Amino acid sequence: MLSANAIVSLHDTLTRVWHAVPEAGEPLPSATDWLDRVARQHRANFDLWHIEDEARAPGATDAALASVKRRIDRTNQLRNDLAEELDRALLTWLQPQRLPDPNAPLHSESPGLMIDRLSILALKIFHTREEAERTGAPSGHAERNRDRLVILQEQRADLARCLDALWREVLAGTRRFKLYRQFKMYNDPELNPAIYRNPPDEPAH
Repeated sequence: MLSANAIVSLHDTLTRVWHAVPEAGEPLPSATDWLDRVARQHRANFDLWHIEDEARAPGATDAALASVKRRIDRTNQLRNDLAEELDRALLTWLQPQRLPDPNAPLHSESPGLMIDRLSILALKIFHTREEAERTGAPSGHAERNRDRLVILQEQRADLARCLDALWREVLAGTRRFKLYRQFKMYNDPELNPAIYRNPPDEPAH
């Protein structure tokens, strides 16, 4: 079910397509429901990356920044929810096989969180390659980004191998993972004092 190579390939394909067609909405359909889940989670990271860039624009007004901050919070919440959904789907798939083995050593990071990191690395690699190939860049810019690209690709390859190794161990019953809930508080009006202590003004009657 889980293949790091398939996930990396999907991340790269979708990243290219979405940059070529910025108005593309839903993730492209993939071969399996599992990879569709991976695609949706990657889309949240893709959107978050570009929304955060809006906040860095030198000419952004205070009103625009406030709007962007709210969009960042919503999108980051979605990103984390979808990473949890990946782990939930894997655990559901494993359950009929009585896996993960509850007596196996616990892995500190779940597959969903590792896939989230692979998603971010795909975006870093895409944009670093863009900078390495940018025409008219300052002297040394292309070389510096080519060096960075090599490192990023190595880091992604390492992480992909670790993900595959974890999955093999889970299937063999020698390693387990758990669903780790993020419990983000900043969007919850019942948990964030900045919200519940400052309710919006009641509309005038």
